[in-house]
Amino acid sequence: MVKLLGNNACGHLGWVTRYCSICSRKLVIGSNAIYTCPKCGHTLNAYFCLADYNRLHGRCPYCKSELVPI
Repeated sequence: MVKLLGNNACGHLGWVTRYCSICSRKLVIGSNAIYTCPKCGHTLNAYFCLADYNRLHGRCPYCKSELVPI
């Protein structure tokens, strides 16, 4: 789990929260296994949860390249 420090300690997890591109599951960086595509992840904001990573056999559904963990 990401430990919030300083001014952000009483804040929200908005800056470390991502959503799965397929199932829209809420993912917290540091707490959940999050995978992204190195090619199209920056342009499409494509993040995937562990269940969809296994279902896709580790391949991006958009460009068919290998997914990498964050």
